[in-house]
Amino acid sequence: MRALFTAATGMEAQQLRIDTIANNLANVTTTGFKKGRAEFQDLFYETLQAPGAQAADGQVLPVGVQIGHGVRIASVNTVFSEGERQNTARAFDVAIEGDGFLQFQKPDGETVYSRDGSLNLDSEGNIVNANGYLMIPAIQVPIESLEVTILPDGTVNQTIAGQIQANQLGQIELARFVNPAGLRSLGGNLFSPTDASGQAQTGPPDADGFGAVAQGFLENSNVNVAEELVNMILAQRAFEVNSRAIQAGDQMMQTVAGISR
Repeated sequence: MRALFTAATGMEAQQLRIDTIANNLANVTTTGFKKGRAEFQDLFYETLQAPGAQAADGQVLPVGVQIGHGVRIASVNTVFSEGERQNTARAFDVAIEGDGFLQFQKPDGETVYSRDGSLNLDSEGNIVNANGYLMIPAIQVPIESLEVTILPDGTVNQTIAGQIQANQLGQIELARFVNPAGLRSLGGNLFSPTDASGQAQTGPPDADGFGAVAQGFLENSNVNVAEELVNMILAQRAFEVNSRAIQAGDQMMQTVAGISR
C-alpha cells in the first residue's frame, strides 16, 4: 500500500526538521551562530492518467491522475541574517555591522571565515580567535600598548605611554561571498568556501558594500526562540499525523485480510 511508504517519508522529513530546530535552540547563545532551515521537495509522481490525454470518446481530459510518493529533504539552508549586538565593552570584541566575515588561518594553512568577533591575543601579541587561529591579515599588538582602538573601517591603533599620537598597527580585512548559504559549516563558529559559495571577495570594512566593525560588541545568534518553538510544535504535529496515516493504512490492510479469510 502506497500510504505506508509515503507517510514514512513524511515522518523521516519531520524528524530531520526537528533535528535542525534542536541544533538552532542549542546554539541560541552561541556568538555569531547562523540558524538552519530545513527545506523539502515532493518525490516523483506515478502517472495513472496523464493530463491532456484523450478519453474513449475522443475528448481531451482537463486533469490527470497522478499519485505522489512522499517527500524528501532538499537542503538545510543556513540563514545569514544578522543577530542582535551585545555590548561587552571589551577592546578585542568586534561585531560586523553588515556584510562580511572575519578571516583566520588554521595551523595547516587553510583560511576559514567567521562572524564570531571574540578576539584575543596569543603569547606573542598576535590577534587570534578563540581557537588560537591567527587573524588574516596578521596584526601584532606590542606589550607596551596602554589602549587599543579599532575604528569602523577596521584600522587598529595603539596608544603608548609618553606618546600623544596613536600608532597604527594594521587594518582588519573582511571577506564576503556571492552565495554565503553555500558555505560549509565546520563547527567552532567557522565556515569554509565551496564551489557553491564562490571564492572569497576581500576588502576593508565600511567600504564597497562591506560591513563596518564595531569595537566592544559581539553579534549574538540570529535564532528566535519563540519562532523555533512554534516550528517545533508544527513539526511534531506533522510527525504525528504521518504516523496516524501509517496506522490507518495498517488498519485497512487488516480489514482486507479479514475479508479474505
